[in-house]
Amino acid sequence: MGTGAITQYVDVAQLVLYLFWLFFAGIVYYLVRENHREGYPMEVEGQRGMVVTGWPVPAPKTYKRAHGPDVHKPDFLPEPPNAHAQPAHGYIGAPIVPTGDPMKAGVGPGSFAQRADHPELGHDGKPFMQPLRLLPKHGVSHRDTDPRGLPVVGADGEVGGTVTDIWLDVGEQIFRYLEIEAGTAAAPHRVLLPIPFARIGRHQVSVSAVKGHHFKGAPTLRNYDQVTLLEEEMSAAYFGSGTLYADPDRAEPLF
Repeated sequence: MGTGAITQYVDVAQLVLYLFWLFFAGIVYYLVRENHREGYPMEVEGQRGMVVTGWPVPAPKTYKRAHGPDVHKPDFLPEPPNAHAQPAHGYIGAPIVPTGDPMKAGVGPGSFAQRADHPELGHDGKPFMQPLRLLPKHGVSHRDTDPRGLPVVGADGEVGGTVTDIWLDVGEQIFRYLEIEAGTAAAPHRVLLPIPFARIGRHQVSVSAVKGHHFKGAPTLRNYDQVTLLEEEMSAAYFGSGTLYADPDRAEPLF
């Protein structure tokens, strides 16, 4: 027998190869199992009541968060529906079309994730997103236009509101939202406009995604001094939906 041989048919290299195969198979099994902690159960399209729970199913794990309640995964709790749409045709895989107000249907460019309905907190327990009125040490550079007080004009040229404040991502030190007053003094309606949808000029803020009257229908905040993760998703989804549904012509072919 040669060097490393255990018997005439088995040697050390062969055992190492078998151990590697077992290790690799275990890694694949572990990753597949951990992949089933979220996203399940899945609903089968066109088959009511039929769900897929996935295999292999891992044992529930408790994630302890620094702020807020503990999270248990997997929980297999179905997410509340956030889309108002129906299939355009009767066959499986047909595209879905919004029902009701397409700006709030939660489909297409207006779709959003059902995130937690509480603010995102930093290590100090304070919200990441805060308006400048709560941050006296922060402001707008003198080299840039301060949009506070400027009118907000939609794609139709109509004024939809006035910028009242700017929201800062304290963790990243970047402006994320413009706070817009789209209501009146008697009936205030403040909404958050994501900065990427805004074109800030010297005399006005232009928004091509929606028309002027759409600002009054945008999601508002429960607390005007803080925004939850879910409210951030809904605000971005509303203005995102306007890129397709704000004008019926936008949903038609270009040619």
